[in-house]
Amino acid sequence: MVRVSKRQNDPVAKLRKAIETGHFLPGQRLPEIELAEWLGVNRVNVKLALGKLDQEGLVEVERNKGARVRVISQQEAVEILQTVASLETLIARNAAAKATADDGERLKKILTAIKQARAEEAYVEYLHEINKLHTEIRRIAALSTASRIVATLNAQIARFRFQTVLFPGRIKQSIQELEEIVDAICAANGVRAGKAMLEHLNNVAKALEQNLARVNA
Repeated sequence: MVRVSKRQNDPVAKLRKAIETGHFLPGQRLPEIELAEWLGVNRVNVKLALGKLDQEGLVEVERNKGARVRVISQQEAVEILQTVASLETLIARNAAAKATADDGERLKKILTAIKQARAEEAYVEYLHEINKLHTEIRRIAALSTASRIVATLNAQIARFRFQTVLFPGRIKQSIQELEEIVDAICAANGVRAGKAMLEHLNNVAKALEQNLARVNA
């Protein structure tokens, strides 16, 4: 088993974020020499980083051809979202059972930041705060396997989430759904929290499907 040091993990995180945020586009080639210079590491660390992201489904490494950013279709993104919804439902139920008063206050604080970003039409920050809320819920639930799988799947579809934000009426509906999730967790109502999370993510998937239908019309 190859042991990767914390220093070697840095290029993995930087490259992952660059793909998630669109710095590197779907289908774009990722030459090792250029990446080594950009990341400030040697080619061995670049190979390790690309191998890790290949396992996560963010890049494709082809023998004798090198690596490129994996292309994920909108239909596949919908399927990934549906899978995430099932896992996040389990996570929300467990978070409701384990949340402390301090946990509840942190969730409410993030929810306030989400509303503020929406009021300022700061959509990148809005998405960032939503991701922060989901991350906090996963931390509270303390289900490491489910959380790890969700994080990997979410990284694959990060660029599609912005499309759902722009869907008419989606932001207002989304905030109402997130309020219900937070309220249920703070009330220690696992059934309600799971139901609210499932409804929220199913609606995200539905918005993406509607966008797909509109594009293909």
